[in-house]
Amino acid sequence: MMKIKILLTLICISLMLSCYAQQPTDSTADKMLVYQLGNGGWPKQLEDKSVVNYGATLTSELLVRIKATKDLHATFDNKATSREVVYLVQAYKKTKNEAYLTAAEKGLDYILSAQYADGGWPQYYPDKTLYRSEITYNDDAMINVLNILQDIATQKNDFEVVNPAYIKKAEKAIAKGIDCIIKTQVKHNGMLTIWAAQYDKDSMLPAKARAFEPASLSTSESAGIVRFLMRLKNPSPEVKSAVAAAVKWFDTYKIAGYRFDRNKNISALVADNTSMAWARFYDMEKNTPIFGDRDNTIKTKLEELSPERRNGYAWYGNWGQKLIEKEYPKWLGTNGK
Repeated sequence: MMKIKILLTLICISLMLSCYAQQPTDSTADKMLVYQLGNGGWPKQLEDKSVVNYGATLTSELLVRIKATKDLHATFDNKATSREVVYLVQAYKKTKNEAYLTAAEKGLDYILSAQYADGGWPQYYPDKTLYRSEITYNDDAMINVLNILQDIATQKNDFEVVNPAYIKKAEKAIAKGIDCIIKTQVKHNGMLTIWAAQYDKDSMLPAKARAFEPASLSTSESAGIVRFLMRLKNPSPEVKSAVAAAVKWFDTYKIAGYRFDRNKNISALVADNTSMAWARFYDMEKNTPIFGDRDNTIKTKLEELSPERRNGYAWYGNWGQKLIEKEYPKWLGTNGK
């Protein structure tokens, strides 16, 4: 009798494995399952500081390095965690492979657990060293997360496949996130401007990050924040004011007729009558461009930077151009002034 039970169990396991093997798979999604950390997040770098690369073959040596990577490496920086959750949801919708949806939902649990009571998200969680615990708009870390939650709440961009229990959770997190955005919009002489790239998690005041990233107004991140706010249906008066003030700031401080050319030899503004540009960072009092160097100094001219920093960072960009020319006018047509 026992032998029969064992035999039946082995047959069942074999059939289950066979069914899984016959399920459509996605090679990148399969690798994402391997890289996912125990807390549900993903790293941008492994323990040895090598960058996560889903194009790399999972050799035995690489698997050892992945396994050695601790949960402290879980982050939202450089699209980590958000890119995996988005990809896995899309992969699940195509393949119906439950393992992908399970991993994506574990990632959502990580995202929700990382949110601060004030509504912000840190760059890393749970690592709190250096600037990693700051509320981080930098490189769109927080906005990438909020866009995922908005997709869940509105059942868009394939996120209708996740457990419906996440809808209420997403709505609650979004409300707190919007509150954080409203509270952190920088005021100058009583007037709303744009946002800094990161904020102290306790005081909610603008903070510096790396040596060349001073506490300042940040145009790239602010454009992403405005685009997220313009996604909201029936925006509140506070949201409308935040959007209008930010777009007004972009329009006021645009550098019309120029684009930024960046290369290894020399990076500079170049005349181009089809373009408009903004510096990446602006002084919060003077609303003038500033540039940070690796020695913690702040320059007022791009040419004053060390060659490595001058040519190694996107100091100018056209981040607000589409907002001014197309996106904001279209938003106004629906939401009024």
